[in-house]
Amino acid sequence: MIGPGFVNAHTHVYSGLAPFGMPVPEPPPRDFLDILGRVWWRLDRALDERALRAAARWYAADALLRGTTTLVDHHESPAFVEGSLDVIADACQELGIRALVCYGATERNGGREEARRGLAECARFVRDNRRPHVRGMVGLHASFTVSHETLEEAASLAADLEVATHVHVAEDLADVEDAHRRGASGPLARLFAVGALPPGSILAHGVHLEAGQVRDAEANRLWFVQNPRSNRANRVGYACSLVASGRVALGTDGFPSDMREELDVLRDLASWHEPGTPPGALAERLDAGRALVAEHFGDVEMASDVVEFGASRDDAQPPVARVVVAGHAVVRDGRLLRGDLAEIRARAREEAARLWTRMEAL
Repeated sequence: MIGPGFVNAHTHVYSGLAPFGMPVPEPPPRDFLDILGRVWWRLDRALDERALRAAARWYAADALLRGTTTLVDHHESPAFVEGSLDVIADACQELGIRALVCYGATERNGGREEARRGLAECARFVRDNRRPHVRGMVGLHASFTVSHETLEEAASLAADLEVATHVHVAEDLADVEDAHRRGASGPLARLFAVGALPPGSILAHGVHLEAGQVRDAEANRLWFVQNPRSNRANRVGYACSLVASGRVALGTDGFPSDMREELDVLRDLASWHEPGTPPGALAERLDAGRALVAEHFGDVEMASDVVEFGASRDDAQPPVARVVVAGHAVVRDGRLLRGDLAEIRARAREEAARLWTRMEAL
């Protein structure tokens, strides 16, 4: 069986080392903000260049072997900002996977100066990048971690660079409540008010948006990315209102880039939360990911992505046998053509052990 490549329309490549024994916090996190503060925000603060390179190489290699030909990445590493997008882009170029990258500017650790550095990294990458199958965007972490001034700067930068923005929106009620405290009707309204969402911008999650807000975003040619495995794991709810838009793609939010599994989880959750949505409409969110990326790379390039599956065994999904990205073979007979998987895995294990030590010291 042969089909088009999968697109992971929202992920965090920096989480690539998580499968290699990331410590589980005790006691268990109480809620979404506790999960962020005690797990993911500690992880990203612990990242350095070595750990990020190992994470990016493993994540990209694993993604290709699962049939993913494009990663839309949202990155943060507060201790290693300048040059961080090059590390991710180089790993993707090395292994042959297409990527759309940004740095998620935030004020949660170092205030306005931290946000300026994040936006500057986006600008530097967009202006300097010459990799044919990697593009840059402007990134914001989320409305609740940035000031009005940072939103204005992001809007101005996106306009100057003529690129779109990638941002988390209404993943948890905390984002909505923060916007209310700031006098806005919600996080989407905050972003719209300063012009921070040019057409083509990517809104990750949208769990706590109303249908009318979703329709407004579609009218402005924005993309939503649903992340069912992550939303279930973080206990933030299910994005019921996204059915109001035809511009909804599928992402993993840092989970391994197995888009077939992501779709299976989406179908399972949808059977409970939106039983009226036909399964075929849910599957179209994989196609939407390709349309999202085509806005940045063109239909012709995306049309030359191919994934060939081998024979399935029992009830298992058929394995990925061959992957072609932009007309170039990068996987053949289930093996990487541009990297040594054993070496990439060994380096990931080595750097993961060092990363957990750094993380626990924070």
